Amino acid sequence: MDRHGLYSDTPEWKARKKEFLAAADTVSSLGWANYLVYQAVQVAGGKHSALMAPVRDTVNYPEFAPEARMLEGGIAYVKLPAHSGAQVSDSLYAYSVLHFLQEHSSAAGVVIDLRDNTGGNMYPMISAVSPLLPDGVILQFKGKKRTTPVSLDFVLRFVGIKASESRKFPEGTPVAILTNDMTASSGEATLLCFRGLDNTRTFGSPTAGYASANQPFPLKNGYSLILTTGCDVARTGEVFCDDPIAPDVETETPLEDAVSWILSTQ
Repeated sequence: MDRHGLYSDTPEWKARKKEFLAAADTVSSLGWANYLVYQAVQVAGGKHSALMAPVRDTVNYPEFAPEARMLEGGIAYVKLPAHSGAQVSDSLYAYSVLHFLQEHSSAAGVVIDLRDNTGGNMYPMISAVSPLLPDGVILQFKGKKRTTPVSLDFVLRFVGIKASESRKFPEGTPVAILTNDMTASSGEATLLCFRGLDNTRTFGSPTAGYASANQPFPLKNGYSLILTTGCDVARTGEVFCDDPIAPDVETETPLEDAVSWILSTQ
């Protein structure tokens, strides 16, 4: 936590660290130890950090594959759900959308629905909609000591997709992105890959405010320390971390408004 925690240089961490170390002498059970570690990592890394229990102790929530279909007016609709890879493979997640987009590259526009996408692995999400993104650096992670760029080519290679399999849409194709207060973490990172592009507009409500990078540190008892080590940086240079990302158009009917905007650009 001292070395990598995003907020470990703050006065709060320096003061609280002494309290946590002193409290360690009172630990009499694994539950109490876990509680102290969780409290500590929330200070050193912030609200996105956590203590993850062994897989056998966690609840397996159902995982869904993306949804892709055509809307009236020749608009392509893609819904990207949260993704951990536990039940839906990275390749299935990415290719199910990628193939759809390649078959409909003449669409009047594309709607990317990130509502309720609470995060997970961002690489399959970004790969799925890669035909809509320009090549080069699409996002950066700003840590305590350095900023790490993420290129589209790296993302595709991470998932095992060849660049030739991600043919670009015509330049200027309008892209509408839908968000709500459950759009978080990797969902927000996917959103930020489009921030600053002239042909993109966002609709809905502000995101959850977890636009940061986490790093896992395995512990001997099977638990893992999930520590936030960096903030997301959009291609615009804007830094996002703990605050919600506001949409361009705040609305209670984001899909309808997105479709209207795309049709108005024709």
